[in-house]
Amino acid sequence: MSGQPSTLLKVLCDRERLTYRKFNERFTDTGVKLFGRNSNNPTVGEPQFRKWTGGRLVGLPGPEACAVLERMFPGYTAQQLFAHPSEVIDSQVPAYDLDLEERIAMTANDAHESADATAGMSISDNTVEELHDQVVTLAQRYHRLAPVRAFEEADALRTRVEDQRDRTQVPAQLQALMILSGQVAALLSAAAFDLGYLRHARTFARTAAMFGETTRFSPLRAFADGSLAYIAYHAGNHTEAVTKADRALSYGGLGDVAQRRLHAIQARAYAHIGDISSAQHAIRLSEEVGRDRVDELHDTVGGEFGFTVERLAMSNSTTALIIGDSGQAEAAARQALTLHGQRARDAQSAHVLGSAAADLAMARLLADDVEGAAEALAPVWEIPSDRRMTGIVVRTARIQRHLSRPTYHGAQLAGQLREQIEDFNRLSPPHQIGPHVGLLALEA
Repeated sequence: MSGQPSTLLKVLCDRERLTYRKFNERFTDTGVKLFGRNSNNPTVGEPQFRKWTGGRLVGLPGPEACAVLERMFPGYTAQQLFAHPSEVIDSQVPAYDLDLEERIAMTANDAHESADATAGMSISDNTVEELHDQVVTLAQRYHRLAPVRAFEEADALRTRVEDQRDRTQVPAQLQALMILSGQVAALLSAAAFDLGYLRHARTFARTAAMFGETTRFSPLRAFADGSLAYIAYHAGNHTEAVTKADRALSYGGLGDVAQRRLHAIQARAYAHIGDISSAQHAIRLSEEVGRDRVDELHDTVGGEFGFTVERLAMSNSTTALIIGDSGQAEAAARQALTLHGQRARDAQSAHVLGSAAADLAMARLLADDVEGAAEALAPVWEIPSDRRMTGIVVRTARIQRHLSRPTYHGAQLAGQLREQIEDFNRLSPPHQIGPHVGLLALEA
């Protein structure tokens, strides 16, 4: 078929929607990570990019360029990247039939945008509804995506929403599109945080809060302020975290899920400043049976904007560890793992599983039960490297630090666990592509 890509590199670029500009930026950044900032780093011009993806290259590029490409697309050799897709025998290769859904989705989006490309100061209400559906879909499948992929999809969606905002002056449409922009910014904040980019996660969360304030959409403001709270205590700004959490709870129009999430974040913030009684009170509030209140973000959209009961239990387990209550921490972690196991497979979250298992291990270590900790960590090792988010990394790193105490020196099992954690975290996105993650707190 003449329309089929000529190289595996072209297939991968199409899958990730890498234009030449985006490919060049990633290629340059990867080169810096591999070789440092050096004028001799390999570069790629647009004609060269077209030749690479079009199958017109004779042989392979230089060894430095091949090293960059292999880092950009882990799991594939340079020889495979420049081969025809049909020649690469690998179950991970996105063959044409595996890419079909994504290609159909792209074509559907292009067709819809083309049909809506009419002159005037308004857009079709169907366009707004379609973008709303896309935001809901991304939020609800966020837990199944690797954070890199989640960020890329949210960024593409941000561009589509902004393009439509520029095409209308109808107040109702602008209001709806600004709310959608705020929701996408909140998802970008979550993805940036999961990758370890706390500073950028804060900027995205502030953007979401601004859209919430501009549109007077309280659930979005509350969600964004809650995100700013947990970003703050990760950064060591514990007093700011308390202030943000308290302010988020002051907004009206919030449903039970929103209240549950914010009280859990508030509990963690209080724990970090050593206010144990307030932390315990906030935990109790987060676990109270709701009053059947709902809102249009945490409940109607849900997904990453929701806060499941297992995530609540996991979060409260971490708070209990911070205030030194290992019994409460173990009970909450066990509850989180039980609730997580009751979910359908496609509704399970690697973040909840890994974080709750790590909390359970830490609680057992505080009781000097190293064998119990090793047992609790068993499901953690099964988490794919691209799903090892900041929350899991900081929790396992805390265990590693605990096992480095003099009392464990020479202990075989403790040493084995330290090495496993080091290897596990070394391959995580925060360590591979993100900045240094400060281990000041544990993620909500």
